Amino acid sequence: MPAAAKISEAEPVDKLTHEIGRYLWSHLQRRTPSIFERRWWDDRILAWAMADESVKVQMFRFIDVLPTLRSREAITRHLQEYFEDVAGQLPRPARLALEVSQPDSVLGRALAMTARRNALRMAQRFIAGTEVDEVLQAVGRLRKQGFAFTLDLLGEAIISEDEADAYQQAYLKLMTGLATVVNDWPENFQIDCDNSGPIPRVNLSLKLSALYSQFSPIDPQGTGEAVKSRLRPLLRAARECGAYIHVDMEHYAFKNLTLEIFKEVLVEKEFRDFADVGIVIQAYLPDAGRDLAGLLEWVKKRGTSVWARLVKGAYWDFETVVARARNWPIPVFQRKWQSDDNYERQTRFLLENHTWLRPAFGSHNLRSLSHAVAWARHLKVPTGSYEIQMLYGMGAEQAQLFTELGHRVRVYTPFGELIPGMAYLVRRLLENTSNDSFLRASFAEHVSIEELLMKPAHHAATQPALAAETRTDDFRNEPWTDFSRADNRQAMQAALDSVAADFGEEYPLVIGGKRIETKEMISSRNPSRRRQIVGKSASASPEHALAALQAARRAFREWSRTETQFRAEYIELAAAKMRERRFELAAWEVYECGKAWAEADADVAEAIDFCTYYARQMRELARPRQCDLPGEENSYFYRPRGVAVVIAPWNFPLAILTGMTVAALVTGNTVVMKPAEQSPVIAAKLQEIFEDVGIPDGVVNYLPGVGEEIGPELVGSPEVDLIAFTGSQPVGLGINERAAHTEPRQEGVKRVIAEMGGKNAIIVDDDANLDEAVQGVLHSAFGYSGQKCSACSRAIVLEPAYDEFVKRLVNATKSLKIGPADEAGTFVGPVIDDEAQKRIQSYIDIGKTEAKLAHGSNVAELAEAGYFVGPHVFVDVPPEARIAQEEIFGPVLAVIKARDFDDALAIANGTKYALTGGVFSRSPANLKRARSEFEVGNLYLNRGITGALVERQPFGGYKMSGIGSKAGGPDYLLQFLLPVNVTENTLRRGFAPPEEKEA
Repeated sequence: MPAAAKISEAEPVDKLTHEIGRYLWSHLQRRTPSIFERRWWDDRILAWAMADESVKVQMFRFIDVLPTLRSREAITRHLQEYFEDVAGQLPRPARLALEVSQPDSVLGRALAMTARRNALRMAQRFIAGTEVDEVLQAVGRLRKQGFAFTLDLLGEAIISEDEADAYQQAYLKLMTGLATVVNDWPENFQIDCDNSGPIPRVNLSLKLSALYSQFSPIDPQGTGEAVKSRLRPLLRAARECGAYIHVDMEHYAFKNLTLEIFKEVLVEKEFRDFADVGIVIQAYLPDAGRDLAGLLEWVKKRGTSVWARLVKGAYWDFETVVARARNWPIPVFQRKWQSDDNYERQTRFLLENHTWLRPAFGSHNLRSLSHAVAWARHLKVPTGSYEIQMLYGMGAEQAQLFTELGHRVRVYTPFGELIPGMAYLVRRLLENTSNDSFLRASFAEHVSIEELLMKPAHHAATQPALAAETRTDDFRNEPWTDFSRADNRQAMQAALDSVAADFGEEYPLVIGGKRIETKEMISSRNPSRRRQIVGKSASASPEHALAALQAARRAFREWSRTETQFRAEYIELAAAKMRERRFELAAWEVYECGKAWAEADADVAEAIDFCTYYARQMRELARPRQCDLPGEENSYFYRPRGVAVVIAPWNFPLAILTGMTVAALVTGNTVVMKPAEQSPVIAAKLQEIFEDVGIPDGVVNYLPGVGEEIGPELVGSPEVDLIAFTGSQPVGLGINERAAHTEPRQEGVKRVIAEMGGKNAIIVDDDANLDEAVQGVLHSAFGYSGQKCSACSRAIVLEPAYDEFVKRLVNATKSLKIGPADEAGTFVGPVIDDEAQKRIQSYIDIGKTEAKLAHGSNVAELAEAGYFVGPHVFVDVPPEARIAQEEIFGPVLAVIKARDFDDALAIANGTKYALTGGVFSRSPANLKRARSEFEVGNLYLNRGITGALVERQPFGGYKMSGIGSKAGGPDYLLQFLLPVNVTENTLRRGFAPPEEKEA
């Protein structure tokens, strides 16, 4: 239809929308709760919270933590901690109660009881119950009010296969338990039938990610098969008992996979003719129109209709924050009117195609719902062929009005345990009190009906335009690849296939620009398949090491005098080359070092970050600092140190090697680059990049070799001015000791920068969110098989939370996918080599004598092909045990019980390392203590402890974890430089040049 025709057709619909909206509004005004109803008081509390953003945040945080508080003392303490900073904004009685009460006093106990009672009352408003009989009572009440229902089981964080099974079984039990009762209730034609006949009374909403603990868009095939294996029994049961299954939509990364699984299972022969199913489409996504069009095309091929529930979307804050944090495009509309406008466009599309995509309009926005009804009337869509859906505990008066107008209104009804329910409750409260909420605007802020019913696009003129996204000189981290996108998965797989075709190539030394073959070779093996040779590099001798140092010394004079701007441009060109070869470089890491897809990709992104960040930092450092007086000029600036030896590890084979090397290069030093023996191929690719961008011969020299053979020459030679090392503590201390020895030929004291590992701990407080804590520990301990210097090797759990944490952690660990790194769904891959495999196994044997092995993954079959060690969890570990004190560098986790937070901090600090640490807690006081008392270089609060980003989280520790400043931080480059001050006397025979004046 031409655009002009669409506009002209929409004009009478908009007029009708206003008529319907005003009718509803006039009746709503007479139905608000009175002061004698509990809801009136609840609304007053919400209105008070709306008035002050800081109070709102603290109140909702308190509601979130409340279910984990096991005593009245804990409740009172948390109340005081949360509201201490906003006490001035509280009502006077509440402020006085917080100020004078003590946790164990009578007043404190009364305060705690009141807080818990009020929160539980609020929860009961939005959550229907926990057991089937409670749910039956709730839906029975809804039915008496003339409403249909859809039930949603709370508890979205499924972190183990046992929990996924439990989620499925809960729905099966609920379905069969409800059907036998609900199907015998007397018929209510308005909600039990549509325009074609009876529809299921039992209506359930579920999330596909809850049917598989390893749900991941990076592995659509493996995820799809696992989800469908649990979804099929639910669909069969629904057909048998006459129930309806609806698939909810979650955050954006899961959207495409959710749609694909939905389509795939419902075109199977068994379910192709099953019509009592549906899926959600989120209008706050610009993708919504395309997704609905694709759904329509699919459903016509399928031949059987499905329902489509149109909602605005419940994860706006999450999507926006995550996208900005990752430097990804924001997937949601940035203005509410845009979401509302899109909702109206998709409403029309659904009603025009209602025989294939049966519409359900989920909203509390009076304009949106009036608009849907108006289009239905305009298109003469039968009232029974679509329905209106609202949330349990919200907008009851609106729902009643639509029922009275003859519409089927279905109430989205959550049920389940209180702890997972609180997360839902907080989300509903935030939605109810958000600045853009229709309910807030209409009932709290008394916005006029004219404004409330205004066409969404007309709101654009009343709001300031969004600031254009412009690139500035500010540093931005290189975005990680979004593997939820099919094109990125295809590009990665193509790179893996291409790289595999190049296996077995040989890589010579590069000294002074010349390629040098050696008799001895280093074979780089694929740790996932040990018989597979990824490539072979030359193996340098001590003589080669000396030649490389001399080549670097010869190149130093010219390179050190190259202008900073040009050196920085070389490094930025290297970053650009890495972007061009991103998937290829990641593929080499997958094969050579056993990194999973996302881990390899993140390593390449970090290498790019080091290049761009250090280039930027050096430009700033290159500006001399002036401190001039009349008759005297003082200039403070930097010079490079000389020849740098870079000794890199295999676990971040590109990022750390690049970071140390380009830090030396951009500051004017020349480099001898010695990669780990396990990862010479990726280092050769880096050398290729340096050559491709035109860095002069001898400025970077590629010197793979056996550390024991060439290390003494590299560290001890008088040609060396600086050593940058990342690796184990024994080797690092040996380098420091060797470098400290001076000899007559030496012109200066060598500078050593060394990052030497850790024994990193995560403290889990007794009020922690265990969904987040278990996931944080799991990913920090077993990501890349625990082979990160930042990996969590100790979980220190306060006694009240210990048993539940251990139970969930062990079950989650059992569910992890172990396999070759090149398989997209792998979470735990191999360890690096045979030596590491044997060392880790020896610590596992030690652990069995020191503590209780709660879980040890059996990887015998995989270990025949590669260097695999499965995740191992030891519990009840004494803090002084070897597995709790010594760095293992593998997937071995020691879980330690702590009496209280004091004890937990003492245990965490009770090692010789101080690299990374974490705390999961919802106590502001304990988080504050951790900031000052937890002895680590990188502290992470309420998140995992791996994955530091350049500039955001400069990385490095102290004690026995490191020598020097933090990589990726503002003072890292200073270690590669020598500060110089030049003073000039400008007084000549009593005459001094005039001072320069600022413009």
